[in-house]
Amino acid sequence: MNHDYSGNTQLWNEDLAPTTAAQRTWRWYHFAALWVGMVMCIPAYTLSASLIDSGMSGYQAVLTVFLANAIVLLPMLLIGHAGTKYGIPYAVLARSSFGTSGARLPALMRAIVACGWYGIQTWFGGQMIYTLMGVLVGHELGGEKIAGLGINGSQLLCFLAFWAIQFYYILHGMEAIRKLETYTAPLKILICFVLLYWVHSKAGGVGSLLDQPSQFIEGGKKAGQFWVVFWPSLTAMVGFWATLALNIPDFTRFAKTQRDQIIGQSVGLPVPMGLLAMLAVIVTAGSVVMYGKAIWDPVDLASRMTGAAVLIALIILLIDTVSVNLAANLVGPAYDFSSLAPKQVSYKMGGYITAFIAIVMMPWKVLESTQGYIFTWLIGYSALLGPIAGILIVDYYFVRKTELDVKQLYRDDGVYSYGNGWNMAALVAFVIAVLPNIPGFLNAAFPTAFPGVGETFKTIYTYAWFVGVAIAAVVYGVMMKGKSPVRVQQAPLA
Repeated sequence: MNHDYSGNTQLWNEDLAPTTAAQRTWRWYHFAALWVGMVMCIPAYTLSASLIDSGMSGYQAVLTVFLANAIVLLPMLLIGHAGTKYGIPYAVLARSSFGTSGARLPALMRAIVACGWYGIQTWFGGQMIYTLMGVLVGHELGGEKIAGLGINGSQLLCFLAFWAIQFYYILHGMEAIRKLETYTAPLKILICFVLLYWVHSKAGGVGSLLDQPSQFIEGGKKAGQFWVVFWPSLTAMVGFWATLALNIPDFTRFAKTQRDQIIGQSVGLPVPMGLLAMLAVIVTAGSVVMYGKAIWDPVDLASRMTGAAVLIALIILLIDTVSVNLAANLVGPAYDFSSLAPKQVSYKMGGYITAFIAIVMMPWKVLESTQGYIFTWLIGYSALLGPIAGILIVDYYFVRKTELDVKQLYRDDGVYSYGNGWNMAALVAFVIAVLPNIPGFLNAAFPTAFPGVGETFKTIYTYAWFVGVAIAAVVYGVMMKGKSPVRVQQAPLA
């Protein structure tokens, strides 16, 4: 059943409108390929490998990664349900809980985090081109650093070249991204086997590499400290995909059926992420045997290969970074920026804004100035995004019973406008859920400026995402209790 939602151009445009039957082209294998494509990425590899550096054994690292992704799969499926049922993106779904104006707050938070990741991944891609060019010319590219930028001209040109490659897909929209993810997923699986074979042949087998003991056992360097490391690591791993757990409706709205999105995501996320962790552990341990030190960076490792192998490895890593960055860090903010001003900003314009911010933020400076940025940043923004996930899930399943009046989501005088477009219950729940994590974040990000934070707050921050989800869910549920759900006046789309 088709409806005209276009009366309010401050809440509607063609990109934010519910998807039509013709637009629903994603089957389960497209979702599985999407996740394989996003999982096989350099930050995920590095994050997995770094668990060994923190003291875990190979098996402990792999199990930690698998468990974290099994946990984050649950909100993925729960929030993704609304996208498939009603054909709406995350920025529109958030209106049912935060209000038609209030929804801009979670949309903006999601967008800012994604812009940060988009810039960092673009820098990684530029560095791969930089390394690849150095291999081709037979020596590392160099040059004087540009004043104010802190990088040389070659690095800047390589960064802009990778930025331009991605810009092509912004111009050609979601269908081009779907095709890219589907066709590149098998390539990424292939390179994993190539890397394993290479390590096996160079390091003399992989069995002993996984058998390296944990540093937490009696007599180890960090004896008895396993849980101190495990919980923040688990939270950081959950935080890694916390952004996608929110904006997954941006993808599931294109699913043919609920079965497609559920099976595709269940197949594509936890197991491949666990396998990537195993690969990272084996290859990194192999690098110790081959080079006498642990090499966490796959680009650095690939550059040490010889002959055609180094070119093939770096090219596949380039393709990998393009596909991951577009799916994980472009689609969401493009819709989110569009939702802030639908009349002026389309999905493509939202993509242009994201790409522009990626240049302005100078991601190389973010990376050089934030030691341990992965754990500080991942846990930090999971403290912001966890509460939003808790509110969305409670609202959709317990308050609305999965029933939404889609047409009302595009009206500023409808049932989702609450008081002047803001639902105070969602705002209060969000603030209360974020507050306990602020002291721990300040201590983690700026330890010298905030040294006196108590152990209780540090412990709470260790569980930031879980704490945020739980508190927001309870507070929002209590505040919305007894409020009658919206009476649906039309059938859902799927």
